[in-house]
Formats: sequence, structure tokens, C-alpha cells
Amino acid sequence: MNNKDCPLNASKKSISEIITDETLTLLRENKAKKIDAIWLEATGCSGNIISFINGENPGIFYILTQLINLKFNNTLMGTEGEKAFEQFLDTLNGEFILLVDGAISTKENGLYNIIANYKGKPITSLDAVKLAGEKAKYVIAVGTCASYGGISAAKPNPSESKSAKEVLNREVIRAPGCPSHPDWVIGTIAHLVGFGMPELDEDGRPLLFYSVTIHDNCTRRGYFDKKQFAKKVGDEGCMFKIGCRGPVTKTDCPRRKWNGYVNWPVQDNSPCIGCAQPHFPDGMEPFVRY
Repeated sequence: MNNKDCPLNASKKSISEIITDETLTLLRENKAKKIDAIWLEATGCSGNIISFINGENPGIFYILTQLINLKFNNTLMGTEGEKAFEQFLDTLNGEFILLVDGAISTKENGLYNIIANYKGKPITSLDAVKLAGEKAKYVIAVGTCASYGGISAAKPNPSESKSAKEVLNREVIRAPGCPSHPDWVIGTIAHLVGFGMPELDEDGRPLLFYSVTIHDNCTRRGYFDKKQFAKKVGDEGCMFKIGCRGPVTKTDCPRRKWNGYVNWPVQDNSPCIGCAQPHFPDGMEPFVRY
């Protein structure tokens, strides 16, 4: 699967579903292999796992039963306590994808964020990310916090949180967004399982989902071209002059939309706040200006 097979005038909404369908076909024909996965929820808000659960192309049932074996996740796994962490450790002995959700607290050796207790010892997200990150076939940073630090690393950053790339000395696929759209994550996983590494930009983001700016495909682009600008939130017109970060934010939100593909911030009269950008939130403030 190459990004050139996905022209910009095609429906972006269908990419994740197409890739997943093709991957499932390869799995059924034994031309691809279902892979284990570890999803670590680090210093974050759990927004990305909630977004992931709400995926529709395909839904969570197909992902967990046909695409990957999700061996460890704080929210979704049934096993608890030490048995849960033993399952994490067992997964490290095989081939797996590591998904990091949230920034990684590094202050006091990561003690600001404990994900497990094992044999009397607290296991920090820093411990777990380093342990799994060294052995994973692929690493995906899910959401802006894992990708760049995000809100978790915003000033004054008392937990000294860092991105997955800053903690791991290896290639990390970034799927930023606050939260990351389920299609961006599911489509990336499906591509890894069926076709290997997707084409990435210079920042490690899959070009399938992060190749053009919001401004390029914005539903209000016509207003910008005619120099018709909104003066306050709720006005008709391009919202660039009241702080919209669409011109510098590379995602396909205008085409894909959110919450069942029914709406997205600009359509709902809110400027884009650049939540998928490397310097969000500090570098994107103020989110609205007059």
C-alpha cells in the first residue's frame, strides 16, 4: 500500500476500512500473520483508548478478534493485578506492536505514574515503555501526548513528562491528535499487519492521514479565498483571524470528521486549536483571539 494509491480527491473516510479489509483478506489467506499488541496508558487522560473503542471502520470487535491479539491494556483486559503484568512480560518474548498512549513521566524515575505492582515493586510507565519499546517490532505513539508531550508536558510540566520518541532510542510512528482519531490508529495498525511500515513524513506521521493541512480541505476554505473572515465565534466566514490553526495543522479532519463521521470543530463553529501539532498546547495558545 503506497500513499500514491490514495489521491487527495478520494474519500479519506474509507482509507482505514479499505486497508483493514485488505489486511483481513491477507490474514484469511495466510499471507499475513495476526500480531500481538501491548497498549500502555501512561501519563494521559484515557481519551485515546476511548476514541479507539469508538472506532467504526472496523469496530472494536473485529480489531480485537481478527486483526490483533491485545495482550495488555489497562482499560480493556480482563486479567488484573500481577497476572496482568505477567501477561505483559510474556508478550515481550514474541513479535508485538507497542502502542504508547500518553506522555511518559520521568521525574523521580517515573514514580509519578505507576501502572502495576509486581512482586512488591511498583512498575512505572517509564519502566514498562522502555522494557517493551526495546523489544517491539513497531512502536506507535497514540495521541499528541505520546507523540510530542502534549498537555502532559505543558508548562510547568511538574512530572517532567516526555514523548515516546524522547524516551526510546528507536523509530516511533506518531499518530497525534487530542485524541487521535480511531481511524488513524486502526488504519496504521492494519497497514503494519498487512503491508508493513506505512510511508511516513519527516516527523514520523503516516502520510495516509497526515499529508495535507486542515486548511487545504477546510469546508470554509471558500471564505478564505474570498477574504471573508469571521470576527467572533459563530460568525460565517474563515476563522483564521480569530485564531484557527488549520493552516499549520496536518490532519484530514475536514474529510473524515468525528463521532461517527458527522461533525468536526470548524463545522461546529469552533476554530481548530491545532491539537495534533508538535507544540500543542503551549505553542497553539490562545485558542481563540480577537
